[in-house]
Amino acid sequence: MNEPGPDSSAAALRRTPLYELHRARGAKMVPFAGYEMPVQYPAGIIAEHLHTRTQAGLFDVSHMGQIRLRGAEAARALEALVPGDLQALMPGQMRYTLLLNDRGGILDDLMATRVPEEAGDGLMLVVNAACKEADLAHLQAYLDRAVAIEPQFERALLALQGPAAAAVLARFAAGVERMKFMSAAEVSIAGTPCSITRSGYTGEDGFEISVSAEQAAGVAERLLGEPEVMPIGLGARDTLRLEAGLCLYGHDIDETTTPVEAGLAWTIGKRRRAQGFPGATMILRQLAEGTARKRVGIRPDGRAPAREGTAIVDPTGSRIGTVTSGGFGPSVGAPIAMGYVDAAHNAEGSALSLIVREVARPAHVARLPFVPTRYYRPTGASA
Repeated sequence: MNEPGPDSSAAALRRTPLYELHRARGAKMVPFAGYEMPVQYPAGIIAEHLHTRTQAGLFDVSHMGQIRLRGAEAARALEALVPGDLQALMPGQMRYTLLLNDRGGILDDLMATRVPEEAGDGLMLVVNAACKEADLAHLQAYLDRAVAIEPQFERALLALQGPAAAAVLARFAAGVERMKFMSAAEVSIAGTPCSITRSGYTGEDGFEISVSAEQAAGVAERLLGEPEVMPIGLGARDTLRLEAGLCLYGHDIDETTTPVEAGLAWTIGKRRRAQGFPGATMILRQLAEGTARKRVGIRPDGRAPAREGTAIVDPTGSRIGTVTSGGFGPSVGAPIAMGYVDAAHNAEGSALSLIVREVARPAHVARLPFVPTRYYRPTGASA
């Protein structure tokens, strides 16, 4: 999780539309990406994590940035800034993609959804909280002027995640249980119009729900009124995404990492590899020749967790990398981590050591994700 910056005093922090709900439910609030956010509720991070894995958790992710791109040329225009094949998206489909700089470094990772036909033409983007102002400026500077850019930072965003999420949401919006992973729809939840996607960042099945700020608390309370649902804070959101092997911007990926180094080469559409995109020269060379380092999963052999910034060394004691995310994995029942290591040491099972409290502690490279993902893909459906 991001550490509070110099401007993160209580007076400077913003609040999401669900702030009062969090306080009423006993959340511990912390500074995060310029907002006062719930890190955990009285049940605690481990209980919240395990509840999401077995039932359903409701997350407030309203600090994320929602940006609407309006116009028939939105997908074509955004392809000038990202490597994803967005023009192939049908209405109601979405894709994970990356904003890149001209060196192939990652400015941000984001979700791009082709707006369903009933909601008009164009794309809806969801970008990271700490990057949303910079992302907006980047789009305003470089996106084709034929596309209208409409920030919707005031809207709320909820994430309902876990194996019971579909059954819960279907009680309010019949048919959502049949939605495919990475698809979108316009629905009414308890009489409130919402834009939903079958997506999330926990490795579980689930939905993200975009709703007006004024109606967010009402929707959240109705969902929390269901017996399977409990509120979940940022602490468990972080452990869930780490177990799922998902990158956290500013930690596992940033402007110094390329998609190939980060294990995100799958985001580069086949058609796009022949058409060019920011940083294409560097990235295509890495695809052909390999990279000097790679992001890997790491399993410490003992019980001591390795946090972000921990040095990674080979069996001779030579520095070969750095941990970018690490902690205890409640579903794994053991410490887990991700980081970058020299390519010569990235094979699954490779022995290495982590310098924790000045002691070299044995570990090994592990397969990602640490727990199987459970995204909803009906039999015979394309990914």
